Amino acid sequence: MQEEFLWSQKYRPNKIRDTILSDELKKTFQQFVDQDNIPNLLLTGSAGVGKTTVAKAMCDELGADYIVINSSMNGNIDTLRTEIMRFASSISFAGGRKYVILDEADYLNPQSTQPALRNFMEEFSKNCGFILTCNFKNRIIEPLHSRCTVIDFKIKGQDKTRLAAQFYKRLCNILTSEEVTFDNKVVAELVNLYFPDWRRIINECQRYSATGAIDSGILANFNQESFKQLLTHMKAKDYKSVRKWVGENSDMDATQFFRAFYDAAWEQVSENSVPGVVITLGEYQYKHSFVADPEINIMAFLTAIMFEVSWK
Repeated sequence: MQEEFLWSQKYRPNKIRDTILSDELKKTFQQFVDQDNIPNLLLTGSAGVGKTTVAKAMCDELGADYIVINSSMNGNIDTLRTEIMRFASSISFAGGRKYVILDEADYLNPQSTQPALRNFMEEFSKNCGFILTCNFKNRIIEPLHSRCTVIDFKIKGQDKTRLAAQFYKRLCNILTSEEVTFDNKVVAELVNLYFPDWRRIINECQRYSATGAIDSGILANFNQESFKQLLTHMKAKDYKSVRKWVGENSDMDATQFFRAFYDAAWEQVSENSVPGVVITLGEYQYKHSFVADPEINIMAFLTAIMFEVSWK
């Protein structure tokens, strides 16, 4: 068997007890395993929080046959009519129910594929269960919501510190296993920076571990002085300089950028303008997941802020 290259796959938990989740969520998924039956599920939440990991772990623990369909790549109606139908209608060699995991189900066409899927869920209900994962549950049609148990991977305030500490410990174990030298403070800051996107944190560590060490250089991508320079240009309504800044920083991490802007708004924008900034930021952050040109989306966001708010 070929060794898995990606750490996010190599160290993916295959048991519910090993996942990093709130106690409430972990208890719910463990009950499905203990009862030897997983209902149709719609798992929703932000990227990298463990939705697909949970779906696979439950099936692995049950020893059930399952397939994973990447809906963003293979989510057309033909896939349902061939691959899914062929799998769902056949007898499981392992015995018991089979499961279809539709990853990124919010990319399924709501006019054709999603309506067809609801019929498949009913037709093969005795033999096959369906687990849908998505980032945006509002893109899933209501008939699918009603046929699934909807579980939101939200992390409550009281759980954040505990879960971040658990993941920090696991990340240190991964780096040790891979024989990568690391600075504990840098690893902790990295976890806080991308929390709760566990996949992103692991991928960033693997990316920077090519040198054999994880040090302060991993956090240098987003220069705070450069960000302050951007705000100065925006206050002056210097569109040309803002556009130049965006072009020079086109490889920046969008999640980190939007978060930094959110944190800075309280100090840089007048009190009356803060609510408007938050609403505009939320709109453009949402759009960023599916826009054709992310750089233009960032520029559109900054332009909207630049001319609509009052600065201190």
